[in-house]
Amino acid sequence: MNLVGRIYQLKIALIALLLVACSEKTDKTQLLPLGLHCDCQVDDSTVPDSSLFSAMNQGLLASRFNSMDDLKSVIDIEYIDTGTAFDSIRHHHSKVRLIHCSKGRHIVSELEPDIHQGDISEARNGDSWTRLGLLLRSPYAIRSRVDLQRIYLLARRRPDLFGESDPAFYDLALTAARNINTKDLAYKVPRDSSEKGYINSFNHIAAQAFITTCFSEELADFVADMHERFAMPALLSGEFTTRQLQDLVNGPIDNYVDIINNEWGQELGKQLAAKYKIDRATKWTPQLLADYINDLHHHYMWAFQIGIAPVTPEDAVVIRFAAKMNTVLKTMQMEMP
Repeated sequence: MNLVGRIYQLKIALIALLLVACSEKTDKTQLLPLGLHCDCQVDDSTVPDSSLFSAMNQGLLASRFNSMDDLKSVIDIEYIDTGTAFDSIRHHHSKVRLIHCSKGRHIVSELEPDIHQGDISEARNGDSWTRLGLLLRSPYAIRSRVDLQRIYLLARRRPDLFGESDPAFYDLALTAARNINTKDLAYKVPRDSSEKGYINSFNHIAAQAFITTCFSEELADFVADMHERFAMPALLSGEFTTRQLQDLVNGPIDNYVDIINNEWGQELGKQLAAKYKIDRATKWTPQLLADYINDLHHHYMWAFQIGIAPVTPEDAVVIRFAAKMNTVLKTMQMEMP
């Protein structure tokens, strides 16, 4: 075989290797028809009606849990050790599976060893060898780097790029929290009004819904898992210190609740994409964005049994975020292969 033929064969082999490495993951979210019993150890039908936990449907509030045992009464947590007794860093060879059953449906989320957002930052600011290392560890991250940058812009306030009062996903969560109009029902626990109450839950659900709708469920999950691995590597092994377990603000309870809310957000994102026929070429008008946000609000109202006033297309945050989305997303269609 001549040199040209050998080079051609090498290219084909490399492409095949990358396709395997970047292949779409198995869908981790399993839905059951309403009314059927969930196939997991923890089912919300076992939670007493008088419990604060009973006021959470297909979404969780970290502020309602005071211990890991509280959380395990609502979700199923399973640690899977994939290493050996000689491994020095357990979380490099462990993964955690979380299952949440709610109203006849359940989601399954697995957090596995992989890159985290710190690795992305190092590669962005590092030399060619650092970037090559990231390519070898996660070809998917490299392939998705443009979309990851877009998501980063939507998730951060950038007045330097988009003008004064530039909103981010977090501002949509703040708007929902400020629009709660049933204070007596909503704030049964003082911590519900803290950053780790409604605001944090709304933020995770909304961000993951938008990312799933505008990009894909796979990319939404990739972004969410990168963040959680960076925040606390011990989430994979369950080997927490006493101090971590007692930390109700930045401890593992908060992270596990975030993972569950991320999964429910992805489910909402898929449903809303289908409802409004949203794709990469969709122009986000203030009316479309207001309708989308109000559908998120309807889920929050049902999920947490509270009332939330709707937004309108004339609201400043709606107008500004719609404009930002169009600016960030408008080049997508041209860059698609």
